[in-house]
Amino acid sequence: MSVGGASADSRPPDPVLATGSMLASPNTADGSRVGAVTVDGDRTIRLAVYSAAMDREIQVDVQRPADTSAPRPTLYLLNGAGGGEDSATWKARSDVMDFLADKDVNVVTPVGGAWSYYTDWIADDPVLGRNKWQTFLTRELPPLIDAGLGTNSVNAIAGISMAGTSVLQLPIAAPGLYRSAAAYSGCAQISDPVGYNFANTVVAAGGGNSANMYGPAGDPGWAANDPYVHAEGLRGVNLYLSDGSGVPGKYDTLDGPNALPGVGGLVNQVAVGGALEAATDYCSRNMRAELDRLGIPATYHFASTGTHSWGYWQDELKRSWPVLAHGLGLPA
Repeated sequence: MSVGGASADSRPPDPVLATGSMLASPNTADGSRVGAVTVDGDRTIRLAVYSAAMDREIQVDVQRPADTSAPRPTLYLLNGAGGGEDSATWKARSDVMDFLADKDVNVVTPVGGAWSYYTDWIADDPVLGRNKWQTFLTRELPPLIDAGLGTNSVNAIAGISMAGTSVLQLPIAAPGLYRSAAAYSGCAQISDPVGYNFANTVVAAGGGNSANMYGPAGDPGWAANDPYVHAEGLRGVNLYLSDGSGVPGKYDTLDGPNALPGVGGLVNQVAVGGALEAATDYCSRNMRAELDRLGIPATYHFASTGTHSWGYWQDELKRSWPVLAHGLGLPA
């Protein structure tokens, strides 16, 4: 079998998969660390990573590169509002892990952060608890991944829906950490009334109170974390933004790939998914106008149809791969 133009049998075994342990498992300065390492199949491992900021262990799933004979880059792939804690995940609802399997990239997906926007909340929430995901994804997890997996410390990030906001916030918060960012059906403009209402609705759907995230409506904390307001911070990042219009498209059928089951599922996908996609399309187009005003290049795909659903996101990740790969130093 040949992978990436070389004989897979001639390559040395992946030391992480072969031993079931990280190459190095240092603590970060604040005490974050890798605990258990579990081999889960012939290409994947599951890490238990203690976050000092959140004072709990976070499950982190890793798909190893096709070729581990040299240090490889890392793609941080974020799930949507469920945080990977439900069945609505990249692995369960798409074929993108298969698509990425022949790429020389570590694919790192944290499991957790439902309804949190993967950000640092200003207060603990009675329902959602302590959320310090920005700290985890910029200061705690990357050095552990780099040391433990022997990466080349080159990173990209991609995410859907709720995480489509996060993957634009995080490169602004940590300049230089992520060289590419792809946002699929995300709302970048969170401090204007439409964007605020979208974010507030997402958090409330999980039982949380968004005032514990950035403060009440109109609080300066919302603008301080708004990628639209701070778009200048994305200069130099390889960017990809995509959205549908909310109008039903090719995957909004009973037998479409990754469709929700049954007539009720289709109605939900078209009605609720259509409204959500129309809202994120509004945000994304405003973000494009702001990036254009600033002279910051990006790649866009704004489709004339499409709802807030997995068939479209699966396509968009594949369509965005050349942008992600460019920042990772990989062939498209």
